[in-house]
Amino acid sequence: MRRFSLAAALGILLVAAALPPVSAAPASPMTASDVLQELRNFREFGSVLYVAAHPDDENNRLLPYLARGRALRTAYLSLTRGDGGQNLIGPELGDPLGVIRTQELLAARRIDGAQQFFSRARDFGFSKDAADTLRRWHRDEVVADIVRVIRTFRPDVIVTRFSPVPGGTHGHHTASAILTLEAFKLAGDPKAFPEQLGDLPPWQPKRVLWNSWSPSGTGPAGPGVVQLDAGGYDPLLGESFGEIGARGRSMHKSQGEGRTGTRGRAFENFTLLAGEPARHDIMDGVEPTWARIPGGAGLATRCDEVLANFDPLHPEKSVPALLAIRREMSALQEHPLLADKRAQLDRILQACLGLHVETTLPNAQVVPGETLRLRHTAIVRTGVPVRWIGVRYPAQHRELGGAFPELPPDAAASRESAVELPVSTPLTQPYWLRGDGTEGMFEVADAALIGRAENPPAFPVEFVFDVGGQTLVVRDEPVQVITDPVNGEVRRPLEAIAPISVAWSDEIALFAPGETRTVSVELSAARAHTAGELRLESPAGWRIAPTQQAFQLNEVGDRAVAAFQITAPAATGSARFVARATIGDRSYDRGRSEIRYPHIPVQLLQRPAVLHAVSLEVATRARAIGYLPGAGDLVAESLARLGCTVTPLGSAEVAADRLQRFDAIVLGVRAFNVRGDLDALMPALFAYAERGGTLIVQYNTSNGLASQRFAPYPLELSRERITNADAPVTLLAPDHAAFTTPNRITAADFTGWVQERARFVPKSWGAQFTPLLAMNDPGESPLEGTLLVAKHGRGHIVYTSLSWFRELPAGVPGAYRLFANLLSLGK
Repeated sequence: MRRFSLAAALGILLVAAALPPVSAAPASPMTASDVLQELRNFREFGSVLYVAAHPDDENNRLLPYLARGRALRTAYLSLTRGDGGQNLIGPELGDPLGVIRTQELLAARRIDGAQQFFSRARDFGFSKDAADTLRRWHRDEVVADIVRVIRTFRPDVIVTRFSPVPGGTHGHHTASAILTLEAFKLAGDPKAFPEQLGDLPPWQPKRVLWNSWSPSGTGPAGPGVVQLDAGGYDPLLGESFGEIGARGRSMHKSQGEGRTGTRGRAFENFTLLAGEPARHDIMDGVEPTWARIPGGAGLATRCDEVLANFDPLHPEKSVPALLAIRREMSALQEHPLLADKRAQLDRILQACLGLHVETTLPNAQVVPGETLRLRHTAIVRTGVPVRWIGVRYPAQHRELGGAFPELPPDAAASRESAVELPVSTPLTQPYWLRGDGTEGMFEVADAALIGRAENPPAFPVEFVFDVGGQTLVVRDEPVQVITDPVNGEVRRPLEAIAPISVAWSDEIALFAPGETRTVSVELSAARAHTAGELRLESPAGWRIAPTQQAFQLNEVGDRAVAAFQITAPAATGSARFVARATIGDRSYDRGRSEIRYPHIPVQLLQRPAVLHAVSLEVATRARAIGYLPGAGDLVAESLARLGCTVTPLGSAEVAADRLQRFDAIVLGVRAFNVRGDLDALMPALFAYAERGGTLIVQYNTSNGLASQRFAPYPLELSRERITNADAPVTLLAPDHAAFTTPNRITAADFTGWVQERARFVPKSWGAQFTPLLAMNDPGESPLEGTLLVAKHGRGHIVYTSLSWFRELPAGVPGAYRLFANLLSLGK
């Protein structure tokens, strides 16, 4: 190992000036069809940036039509990561759900060939108008992010999914178009956001178009509307763009967006919002060839020749022509579009050479400061001479010294090295979750990361080769290669972890005022011989005993549980406790968890170990609760904090004569949307209530219902929501048992709610139901269907569209008190 010498550094700079290094290698090998597609894209110069608000807002048929069918450089900018939505495949909500949806978008982009960008805007939940959205997002920051993406991606045309004119859609949708128009006007102005200009020169797109909605197959909606047929066919994949789009759309599994492909003509309409008009095509006036680069017109002919002569069985035959193009590109005057083209050409060249590189290490999880034992391997699977001349570690400005082995055809060669993972390496955590942020925005300290879909490699590696006298640099990152008995080869990239992880036994703890309770913190060793002290930070008014405890974990994987006595203050309120493990002069306060689903890579989260303690007056007369899961939520775990014993129920357990042991039975959120067995189960649940039980049905969306038998009485859902978490609440029947027993509920119990009050509020119900609450968003009429209770025989039926699945996991005191009363009905 040696540091770069000045001479070596100058030499590398000279090579880079002539032949710039390549961007990261593809995640999977390029097939001959992939190479053909890349060659087509390399020949073309047009580019389109599609902009909308959320994962699933993109037009999944249009993106492959543009990226694959027309070979345009194409990207989707989703302003948010969808963290405010509901999860149909598991319990993750909020930030973890945003991580899932980020990866689902990346999975879709791998199918349709487009790139993916994001802004720092948070999906804070449904918003009824753009004005509300722009009050919660930091308008200038979101505009700056869109400008940054425009200057990074350099689109010729921007397409919005939504109109900037308010009306009839999510406020995030309208806001996404409004802010895009603002960014369009600023991206080319060198006086706008000058802090970006060090690496990102101004860039002015030609126009902004609205991809307006219209029934497939109809003519233009009116004057000035450009229409394209996006229903074509990609012979390289053997699919229509509708089929490719359906595969991409089906990656949005957490939203239940699975689709069946379509074939045949499918028209898309585009309406001008700003910039130069387009008469016949969205790319009117855009120079599509190498002629737009000064001195580059001759490369268009060379690209055509490479495409015409490409042999999919012997792609290495194209290497001489590719090297000639590469040499000619090195002589061109610098231009903002050339960096992407050079990177793309190097990807094509690597694929045609059959050049495979990889950097492996024994364990993907490494503590900063530890030694990385790396094995670098290269193999050329064609007969083209390639000389391996170096391996570089750019983050450390180091290169691997010594001679490198020859690369005979189809024979792998390796070099091993040992290098320290810098102590300053941040722990692996999605970059947008490293700071606290606000309701409407993520906090990102490193501006260079803004816009990126995910983190850059924790420890980048560069392989350096000589091909025909030219220097080719292939970027890589260390991975652990795992042989799974079911899935075969699994690759896990290097992750920076702490030597010890800290986790509370429960992240929410309920206390009666003045109560002393025992709470537990679990320590888990990622390294042997880990010893130190665990300390809790005591908020004002709360007492802890002891304040710190020593620990010693001898083996990797050892766990220890430390118990602390916490005493709540006499008054009601809440507090945030942080657990910190100190080892030597370093402190660690992070837990460690993984998100695992088969359609996305494993995602490691290392979030601060925080306990949300709540001091409140709450009682419940219900002890045994049955829980019939729906789409996924954390309500059952929340009810256990009330001292209830919660039993998950499967279909086989739902029989009227087996349910009477429960004081109440609760149906999970969206159960009627995701369970096909509920229609058959409801008679037994109604019979349970008739015999004296309490049945609580949580919200369902009105679309995609597998059954509408919510109750033994009429009940019809609407699409109405109360999105303002602070919306005033009126108790319509203040003396009803739901408000008096065992906890007296007042309007004060509706303070501190999060995200939104209710969703898909019933619009009509049978006379048997008593509506208990009225609430409304500003300027709207009150809705009275958010909490409906009906007597049924000796028991009760409750239908509630209140957002319990958000309030209870967030530790909202009034939500716990009211839900405890619902469980206690009739007790």
